Amino acid sequence: MEEFCAEDLKALYKPATDSTKEDNGKVTIIGGSGLFHGAPLLALKTASRIVDMVFFTSPEPSVGKVVEKMKSQLGSFIWVPWSDKEEYIQKSDAILIGPGLMRYHSEKNHQCKNHRICDQIGEKTKQLTHQLLQKFPQKQWVIDAGSLQVMEAQFIPKNAILTPNKKEFKMLFGRQPTKGAATELAKKYQCIIVLKGVEMIVCSPKKCVVVKGGNAGLTKGGTGDVLAGLATALVAKNPPLLAACAASYIVKKAADELYKKVGFTYNADDLAEKVPEVLGEYFR
Repeated sequence: MEEFCAEDLKALYKPATDSTKEDNGKVTIIGGSGLFHGAPLLALKTASRIVDMVFFTSPEPSVGKVVEKMKSQLGSFIWVPWSDKEEYIQKSDAILIGPGLMRYHSEKNHQCKNHRICDQIGEKTKQLTHQLLQKFPQKQWVIDAGSLQVMEAQFIPKNAILTPNKKEFKMLFGRQPTKGAATELAKKYQCIIVLKGVEMIVCSPKKCVVVKGGNAGLTKGGTGDVLAGLATALVAKNPPLLAACAASYIVKKAADELYKKVGFTYNADDLAEKVPEVLGEYFR
């Protein structure tokens, strides 16, 4: 299996010296809840270092108060009212859905079949995810976290990037998270699957690529949101497979840089700060 390496980063889009505002990517991030308000902000913080414009919206009004406070510290995003979400999806080059969205209280309620009763919170996220993916199938989607835990695989848009951990892989596909399964399912659903693990396996309909590196610090909560935010930013101006592989590679490299300084005692905020520094080294 092919291994992604630093040399492959040379294929990434680089902003032209004479580029103007919005030439270098616009993305929308859909996520957040009163319980998981930090997840989309980690993705937002990462993406805002890469693309020109980041739009952020959430179905939960309570997140708006959190964002108001965040605005005092980070002003590089635009808060979009939920009623205007479709307008901004339409104008974006890539959309991330799922970080921080509420999921079922019980994993047993993932599939609303065999007379199982789905709780309303998870069902709301499921309906929202399906509705937007169906309405904008031509857009470049990145699907993560809450959406992966409640959606059905038949709604995956072509060329979408999925970033499941092992649990989310099993919940979405009903399969064990193996290279063979990822290979088969990426081809079946014509998507990109980033199977997170000690070695990340990134599969497209045509091939799989392994991304090595990283350390135990990447098991901490929120690091997956950083990966999703970076993948979204990169896929705004790059092919999906390249964007997914490059995002996985940079996150692991950033984690390794942090490990040299503090061992595994870093968190997702530290990773979000380190990622653009590491990526920038390859753009100089």
